[in-house]
Amino acid sequence: MRLHTLRITAFGPFGATQEIDFDALSAAGLFLLHGPTGAGKTSVLDAVCYALYGAVPGARQSPGTSLRSDHAPVDLPTEVLLDLTVGGRRLEITRRPAQPRPKKRGGGHTTEKAQSWLREYDSEEGWRALSKSHQEIGEEITQLVGMSREQFCQVVLLPQGDFARFLRADAEARGRLLGRLFDTRRFAAVEERLADLRRTAEAQVKAGDDQVLALAQRIAQAAGAAARECALPDVQPGDPGLADAVLGWAATARSGARERLDIAAQVLATAEHRHAGARRALDDERELAVLQERYAETRRRADAVEAGRTAHEEARERLARARKADLVAPALDLREEAERAYRRASEARGRARARLPETLADAGAEQLATLEHRLREELGGLESARRAEQRSAEIDDERAALERQARADEELVRDTEGWLAGWETTRRDLQGRLDAALEAATRTELLARRLDPARRRLDAARRRDALAVEVTAAEQRLADARQQALGTQERWLDLRERRLRDIAAELAGQLADGAPCAVCGAQDHPAPARPSDGHVDRATEEAAERTHREAVQAREEAERTVVLVGERHATAGAEAAGSDDAAGTAPTVAALAALVDTFAGEHAEAYRTAAGAHAAREALAAAEREQRRRSEERQRAEQRAAARTSRRESLDGERASLDEVLDRARGGYAGVAEHAAVLQRRIALLVEAAGAVREEESAADRLKEADDRLADAAFRAGFETPEAAAATLLDDAGQRTLQHRIDAWQAEAAAVADRLAETAAREAVARPPAAPDTAREAFDRAERALREAAAGLDAARERCAELGRLSRRVADEVRGLGPVREEYERVARLAGLTAGTSADNARKMRLESYVLAARLEQVAAAATARLQRMSSGRYQLVHSDARTGGRRAGLGLHVIDAWTGRERDTATLSGGETFFASLALALGLADVVTDEAGGVRLDTLFIDEGFGSLDDQTLDEVLDVLDSLRERDRSVGIVSHVADLRRRIPAQLEVVKERHGSAVRLRAGADGLSD
Repeated sequence: MRLHTLRITAFGPFGATQEIDFDALSAAGLFLLHGPTGAGKTSVLDAVCYALYGAVPGARQSPGTSLRSDHAPVDLPTEVLLDLTVGGRRLEITRRPAQPRPKKRGGGHTTEKAQSWLREYDSEEGWRALSKSHQEIGEEITQLVGMSREQFCQVVLLPQGDFARFLRADAEARGRLLGRLFDTRRFAAVEERLADLRRTAEAQVKAGDDQVLALAQRIAQAAGAAARECALPDVQPGDPGLADAVLGWAATARSGARERLDIAAQVLATAEHRHAGARRALDDERELAVLQERYAETRRRADAVEAGRTAHEEARERLARARKADLVAPALDLREEAERAYRRASEARGRARARLPETLADAGAEQLATLEHRLREELGGLESARRAEQRSAEIDDERAALERQARADEELVRDTEGWLAGWETTRRDLQGRLDAALEAATRTELLARRLDPARRRLDAARRRDALAVEVTAAEQRLADARQQALGTQERWLDLRERRLRDIAAELAGQLADGAPCAVCGAQDHPAPARPSDGHVDRATEEAAERTHREAVQAREEAERTVVLVGERHATAGAEAAGSDDAAGTAPTVAALAALVDTFAGEHAEAYRTAAGAHAAREALAAAEREQRRRSEERQRAEQRAAARTSRRESLDGERASLDEVLDRARGGYAGVAEHAAVLQRRIALLVEAAGAVREEESAADRLKEADDRLADAAFRAGFETPEAAAATLLDDAGQRTLQHRIDAWQAEAAAVADRLAETAAREAVARPPAAPDTAREAFDRAERALREAAAGLDAARERCAELGRLSRRVADEVRGLGPVREEYERVARLAGLTAGTSADNARKMRLESYVLAARLEQVAAAATARLQRMSSGRYQLVHSDARTGGRRAGLGLHVIDAWTGRERDTATLSGGETFFASLALALGLADVVTDEAGGVRLDTLFIDEGFGSLDDQTLDEVLDVLDSLRERDRSVGIVSHVADLRRRIPAQLEVVKERHGSAVRLRAGADGLSD
């Protein structure tokens, strides 16, 4: 992958468009990216990462971080364009993040969505578009580069301090980084999958053992006494001999159950024999008791029959007479019905005559009918008069409606004239409201343009005051750090001097008899030096040196903090001052807050007034519509008044002609309807009276005829008078009751005669009284014994059947559990081996750690090739399989010092040694990851900071190693503050920090400087 051109617009600290020609920089092989703190050196690398992956590295991609430059004009969009060659293809990637932009209509801002474009260069067609999809572009770039964003940031943008931490990290932290770079999640997934399979198989084996034990418990319950004689074996789930122990115990339980089944069968046979004898004795006693009781009951029934003989004869006589009276019953019913009808007709005629005049009290039916006919003719003559009266009432209603309409129209005309009188004033007021609202809208826009800058100045002033406090605190911390650095330096130099004075004693401590002296070579040591009081050893000196270096680093950090906070304070002060203030003035927060409040109040008032523009316009339109409506209503009211006058005259003429007809038809009554109602009531009375007279005459004729028929029927039935026949009558229920009594006595008499003739009952009376209760008690005892014996036999049979069924289930479970147990043992061995817990895994190393250890061994080998050159052949990196206290083994990293021949921890390296060792490690890791990613060429690398800890000789050696990367056609960009590098590296990219945003300057060689 080779970078050609990077164009940055309104990105990070860059307020305008900046273009970087990487082809010119890469021509030298090694180039320097430098500039003051906060200028934007790291932002250049962020722009490269953002163009490729749509995101910036690490923590700078936090949700609250904006990529847009605060120095950029409002109308200049944030954009990053990268021209590169990767996988043999020339591509151009353009990305714009989500960012605010001014609305096209109205005020305020709207958020524009993120956009991406991908183009490819073709030698024949030129640039052609490939995609605008974020997802498609991301997948295409990731496939071509062969690395994820995390791998790219770790391999191509060698991050500041990350590899020093990686060099000194423990196995856990080192394993997490390697796992992300080499994507060993699949091996961790294999471990987890095998662990899951082991847990699943273990659960299946335990479930099978639990099922076997549960069946054994059920066998124990089913066996009862047999199980108590042979106790359940003491085994637990997972025991190897569980199946054999349960199967043997079940066989013993079945044998005992079969013995008890034979005993129960013998007991049942004896109980059945005794039960049969008791049943025969009970039946004999019961039969004797029944015969004796039957004879006694027959005697009692015979006495009762004889006592009811007289009542039986009387009932027979009464039933015969009642059946004769039934012949007279129809005539009696007919006579009673005729008498009731006559009484009803007489009462109805009396009521009708009471409502007639005295002159008609004795009138016959014909006379009443004649009078009714005459009144109906008079009623028919009133029909036309009733219609005339109804029309007269309608005319009254219509005239009343006309009067109501007239009053309503008069009120409408008065109200309309009053409203129209004030129309011009109302129209002028509403038009004034609309004009004021439109003017306020214009004033709102002007105030909004003044309010936003004032608010930004107020925010800047607040930041300025807060940063002033931070500046004072940072300066104080810097003074303290300087004092601390001086103190630690004096202590370190003092300890170094004291150690040098006593260095002979330190060398003497390493002498051994027979071993040559490292200074003079002698093997005899007659008078080795002795340490003096206050002897300083090497560890104490190195600890003081580390403390001094830490103090120096703290001082440098404090200096950078002072510069950074000072620049932020100056920037905030300049922004707070604005362009309208006089030079040298520094407006206070209170003054700016008052100015903002003034603008905000005026803007709010103008906005409220402008918000009424729509309502004022609607009110004016509504008032105009109301004026047109009221004018039209007044005109329609005048037209309706003229029509009502004509209608009144027509109604008055029709009313006069109707009054003449009605005066004649009323006949002295208040109205025609009242006269007609009187006639209708009289007609109804006459009709009712005539009908009552005719009904009474007809009922009298029917009563006389019924008396004659009743007397004739009683004589033929043999009764002297109809009254005697009526007294003898019985209804159907009474006759059935008598017949039932007669039949019951006769049946009882016949039954008693038959039973008295039985010989068995008379013979049973001669025998001693029966004792069925005693026989019953003996039978109950025999029956209980039989039931108990049968129940015992059934229980024994069920126990044997249940034991056989459960034993077969146990055998089936044991057979089915065999393959499951074998599978569990196989999976458990594999899971233990990959998890590092198995005895077969001698190093106790997990599968993922094993793969990472192999990768780390490759990285250490690749890094050693460069580390030996950087350290003049002194150091080489090796990996260690030893466990270092964490969970991971095989991820240790040690350094071999050729001067001492010893292997030691990387944490013992000095600051400069740590830097070039971590740099060599980073370059080695880049080579291994590149090979892992499919051999994608990485022609451009960036190294961020760390060169300040190297001495001149080591710096030359490190630069020689980096410069040697050109042998593989690579270019390396160094990001650093070190001033000496600007002398050593001709090709430079300088990032300049300015008030209106940073800018870049390209120095391609010793003389070529361009903006």
